[in-house]
Amino acid sequence: MSNLSSSLLAVNPLDAGSLLGAFGALGIAVVLFAETGLLVGFFLPGDSLLFTAGLLCTTGAHSGPHLDLAQVLAASAVGALAGAQVGYLLGRRGGRALLTRSRNKRLHEGAARAEEILHRYGHAKAVVLARFVPVVRTVLNPLAGALGVSARTFTLWQVIGGLVWTFGLVLAGYALGSSVPNVDHYLLPIVAVVVVVSLLPLVLELLRSRRQVGTR
Repeated sequence: MSNLSSSLLAVNPLDAGSLLGAFGALGIAVVLFAETGLLVGFFLPGDSLLFTAGLLCTTGAHSGPHLDLAQVLAASAVGALAGAQVGYLLGRRGGRALLTRSRNKRLHEGAARAEEILHRYGHAKAVVLARFVPVVRTVLNPLAGALGVSARTFTLWQVIGGLVWTFGLVLAGYALGSSVPNVDHYLLPIVAVVVVVSLLPLVLELLRSRRQVGTR
């Protein structure tokens, strides 16, 4: 029991490699469920976790734990799809009270961006696009429920967006790990690039909003 407790305490929830080494495919499902379904999970590393998991599914291309590709894809889909649906249902029941209880500035900024995306692109496109923007993919699901987006529309497009997001990043990592020998030597800079790219939409949206405010 003491060894298990020590192992859990040693896990860094912000480090994809640490999470995968400790929990494997099960950890992917739990993290994605928390990131997409619970507001407290907005800080979790969904993009880098999926990419790293795909890389660790390759054989002989890394020194980390070996994961099974089918299990990783299944766990990713289950966690992301179930999380989004739970977030939506919580939003329908709790409404904006879920957000107003939080004092986290980053979470409220994400909520503002999520609402803007919903109004700007329409419900279907916004639900898909939100999957690729950190923080926004956490708050858009309950926000969609609070704003009265129909359950049928939300479910259809969150499934499509969730599968494209999870499968796309996992398979991208798997393809890179299969084609580059000793790719784990470059894992940290690769993950850094993935994180930066995933944050670009949010940064561009913030800059665009500030420019609009400045011209008024």
